[in-house]
Amino acid sequence: MPRLAVAVLAKLGHQVEFTKDIGLSNDFDKVIAARAQATQAALVTRDLDFADVRNYPPEQFFGIVVLRVPDEALAPDIANMLERFVGNSEFTDNLSGKLAIVEENRVRFRPPLS
Repeated sequence: MPRLAVAVLAKLGHQVEFTKDIGLSNDFDKVIAARAQATQAALVTRDLDFADVRNYPPEQFFGIVVLRVPDEALAPDIANMLERFVGNSEFTDNLSGKLAIVEENRVRFRPPLS
C-alpha cells in the first residue's frame, strides 16, 4: 500500500497503523493478521493472500479489505479507490466480520451483505 493510502484513511478520521511504521513490513502475513486482531482493527491491504477465507476467516476479524488493483496502479489511483470505499458508510458500517474485495467498479463482500 502506498503511504498516501494512510493519509486518506487518517483524513477520513480513522486511526491507522502502517506496517512499515510499526516494524511489521517484513513480517509474515500471520503476524500482521494477529496484530489486526489484537488491536481490533480492520486490515486494509493489496495482498491477495488475505482474501483466502480458509487462512483468514472473516468472522475472526474486525474487517478485511483487499484492494484489487493492477500492479502498475499509481498511488493516487489506489488512494482514490480506498477513499470511495471508506467514504461509503453502507460498506464500512457492515465491515466487521466480513471480507471486502474492492475493485475499480465494484465491491464484493464475503459473506455477502444481507
